[in-house]
Amino acid sequence: MKEKVILAYSGGLDTTAIIPWLKENFDYDVVCCCIDVGQGNELDGLEEKAIKTGASKIYIEDLTDEFVDDYVIPTVMAGAKYEEYLL
Repeated sequence: MKEKVILAYSGGLDTTAIIPWLKENFDYDVVCCCIDVGQGNELDGLEEKAIKTGASKIYIEDLTDEFVDDYVIPTVMAGAKYEEYLL
């Protein structure tokens, strides 16, 4: 049985290129995971791209509500700034 590796997948050049590399160099079964926090159409075609480059499966999880509730709102309420810009 092949070992599996879970790849945090964005669909960018680095994470797309690493799929065949992991398969060729380690003979891994590559399973991709992408977290949707509101990227919109940036995720269009992501599943097809991952599978075409060798992933056996991809999970795209919509965690937008959790991201907003657990990170965005607390950051705004705290008045967090970076170089005088509100985050």
